[in-house]
Amino acid sequence: MQRRLLAWGALLAMLSVAIGAFGAHLLEDRISEHYMEVYETGVHYHMVHALGILLIAIVAGVWGESRRLLWSGRLLIAGIILFSGSLYLLSISGIKVLGAITPLGGVCFIAGWICLALEALSHGKS
Repeated sequence: MQRRLLAWGALLAMLSVAIGAFGAHLLEDRISEHYMEVYETGVHYHMVHALGILLIAIVAGVWGESRRLLWSGRLLIAGIILFSGSLYLLSISGIKVLGAITPLGGVCFIAGWICLALEALSHGKS
């Protein structure tokens, strides 16, 4: 689990940089300022949560693997796909219905961080 989460976190962080560079160099003159801000929000949350996945991998190495840590990582990955992915697609396509997917990603982010917090709170008890 630890190695897989470390690989996922590193790959998603790299992808965040690539997607950010794509937006900065190729989209800035092609989409409105509003949609550029939407795109940048996607990149920001993408990177923050990729770093979160790396944190979970490190925690798994220190505390040991657990179902909560596994679900925490899975939920952050799902959140990146749903939250950031929907913002990327919305900003490029202008299809506003894609914005309805974004909150599902936000819920995944929240649930992933809750799983990590619960693991932290229960870790000292075992």
